[in-house]
Amino acid sequence: MKAPIKWLSDFVNINVPIKEYTEAMTLSGSKVEGVEDMGRDIEKVVVGKILSMERHPNADKLRICKVDIGSEVLQIVTGAPNVKEGDYIPVALVGAKLPGGEIRLSKLRGVESYGMMCSIDELNLTKDYLPDAPDYGVYVFKGTPELGADVKDVLDLDKVVEFEITSNRPDCLSIIGLARESAAVLGETFKIPKVEVKEEAGGDINDFVSIEIKNPELCYRYTARVVKDVKIGPSPEWMQRRLAAAGMRPINNIVDITNYVMLEYGQPMHAFDLEQVQGRKIVVRTPEEGETIRTLDGQDRELDPEMLLICDANRPIGVAGVMGGENSEITEKTSTILLESATFNGSSIRRTAKKMGLRSEASIRFEKGLDIENAIPALNRCAQLIELLGAGKVVKGVIDCNCKQYEKRVLKFEPERINSFLGTEIETAEMVRIFKSLEFEVDEKNMTVSPPSFRNDIVELADLCEEIARFYDYNNIKPTLLSGKESMQGRKTYKQKMEDVIRNTMYACGLNEAYTFSFASPRVFDTLNLAKDHPLRNAVVISNPLGEDFSLMRTTTIPDMLKSLSTNYNRNNPEAALFELSYVYIPTDGKELPDERETLTIGMYGGTSDFYEIKGIMEELMEAMGIKEYEFRPEKEEACFHPGRTAKLFVKDKNNKMVYAGILGEIHPDVAENYECPNRTYVAMADVAVLIDASTTEKQYKPLPKFPAITRDLAVVVDAELYVAQMLQTIKQEGGEYLEDVDVFDVYKGAQVPDGKKSVAFSLSFRASDRTLKDEDVNIAMDRILKGLEKEFDAQRR
Repeated sequence: MKAPIKWLSDFVNINVPIKEYTEAMTLSGSKVEGVEDMGRDIEKVVVGKILSMERHPNADKLRICKVDIGSEVLQIVTGAPNVKEGDYIPVALVGAKLPGGEIRLSKLRGVESYGMMCSIDELNLTKDYLPDAPDYGVYVFKGTPELGADVKDVLDLDKVVEFEITSNRPDCLSIIGLARESAAVLGETFKIPKVEVKEEAGGDINDFVSIEIKNPELCYRYTARVVKDVKIGPSPEWMQRRLAAAGMRPINNIVDITNYVMLEYGQPMHAFDLEQVQGRKIVVRTPEEGETIRTLDGQDRELDPEMLLICDANRPIGVAGVMGGENSEITEKTSTILLESATFNGSSIRRTAKKMGLRSEASIRFEKGLDIENAIPALNRCAQLIELLGAGKVVKGVIDCNCKQYEKRVLKFEPERINSFLGTEIETAEMVRIFKSLEFEVDEKNMTVSPPSFRNDIVELADLCEEIARFYDYNNIKPTLLSGKESMQGRKTYKQKMEDVIRNTMYACGLNEAYTFSFASPRVFDTLNLAKDHPLRNAVVISNPLGEDFSLMRTTTIPDMLKSLSTNYNRNNPEAALFELSYVYIPTDGKELPDERETLTIGMYGGTSDFYEIKGIMEELMEAMGIKEYEFRPEKEEACFHPGRTAKLFVKDKNNKMVYAGILGEIHPDVAENYECPNRTYVAMADVAVLIDASTTEKQYKPLPKFPAITRDLAVVVDAELYVAQMLQTIKQEGGEYLEDVDVFDVYKGAQVPDGKKSVAFSLSFRASDRTLKDEDVNIAMDRILKGLEKEFDAQRR
């Protein structure tokens, strides 16, 4: 809903800057989508009068004009073909700002021009807003506006606020409704419009037309007035500009007046040429079999039996609430019109508009449910404007067929419950003030409140609380916790925090999160090359599966990860790195429900992916979770993994025991082929519960060392099949208290190393916390380490 500020100001004083106004309205529930300042990009453009014109000496199509702007006479060169001496035109002075840029002093073919005459395009305006503007050339003002006056004032350029109106507030699809809300928000007085209809035409309306409603369940109220001596012509400039600013195209005075009232009151109106209404009778009914209508857009429409029509004695002349018929439209020959103001069933109008593909400003309002009491005021306002603008004379009387009398709702007014509901301590008098500012009736004696007829959304205590909160100002309501033992501040559990650590670590390592189904097919165990008696084949069977491929609850997440990697690989993605935090479901003896174990699954291929890459990710995870003691042990028996490139992860639990936590490595080539994955595909799977049990968020402070370290390198020759991890464990055991760190920096096989052997080189760092070590201290430790390696692994120093 677009609302020009000057139009709103007819009913309420907007006493604050536009930014403050829009923020206050949004906070109260009338959300502002945006503000269009029609004159925002126009500065130093004034009214000027052309005093004289002469041909340009060096150009046939240019003319040199003397233009009076009130304070001085300027020389302006123009090529506009439509201007003449005596015309009042918009003049952009030197330094003026327009949507297209800034105006500078210029020379046109050797003649100086101290400004520019403007067209509507240069002012960023449209013919909807200024219908009298020429298609090409400078805009010429009607009448004699004040010279030097700002064109923004002369052209009535306004600020237009666009509101997003919720479906429960059809009353705010009107200028009056938004003005009423604005008055309550700003603490201003709402100026209720006064409407008087003179009824100067002779006769009585009942002599001109009769009305019958055959479907009262679809038409709640139908009111009408008759206007004689109609003069069709353009509507006044102020009305055209307001309509254009609000997003509607001006057409002629009668149509513009009905549209104006619709925007102002929120009540759609329609005007019929009464001379074309056969039998001088209006019948509101549903279609007869095979009936059709040609609507105002020239389209022939087939009618559905559920649609509601406005008919004369013999035929349809309009589709109720959607569009009028071509056979009764207003033309230049129209002399007598019937004004319609009605209230229809909102659901019926919505279905009709949707079937016909004709949603309009009128149908949008009807389908939300209009105020049945608004029909007569809007009808009278329409008649008043017709009289004021000299467009016709109103016949005496109103026909009002009201099939659904308005029943006032009475709700209990309970200030204590409202305060309890909102967590506030608002005075009863303040609540009464807010309700009355919204036109609610408050009976302080019986403690009841009655919402006005246009507030169909107010039906219970919660609605009353919302109205109080909206206008008391949400910012004035202090945030409080719920009272009672259920009240507690929300915070994440330790498990949830650790899950966040896992996710953030995976993201930091460059992995993307995946989500897969928990259902599995019985065939996945064969594609993983699992033995027939493998424990993972013992799965929970779903009693009513979607199909065989979704008939089991998965016991491993590896198949789903391989499917995701395969999808990426088969779509020519050269590399992929994924992870998933999800569950596996392991049947438990003697229990109906399975053991749900949260599992971290990592999968990757391509790029730099190898065993050490996925092992490094797991090491990074151990560091992030505070797991200090863990180890990787080689694994050769797992069927779906490569026997020489797989390891199991063990971590030390709270009982200082090393427990199994997961597995990682390269997928067996046969399994990779089954899933159409690359031969070098890597997967890791870890039990999240075990990792969390071994984790800690405690950080141990370690001061910076005061004394220097002594480093030594040690290279030994051992059997090629020996694992370096075993050697590291021995070095740490034999290194003593001064051994600070040990790293492997080289593993070599080849010349100078016997067949079946390999050379492993270690870098060792020694340091004491209370003194500088001597070579003798380190030599003792190095001898002990070397003897330990010789004893355990028959290692020989190189």
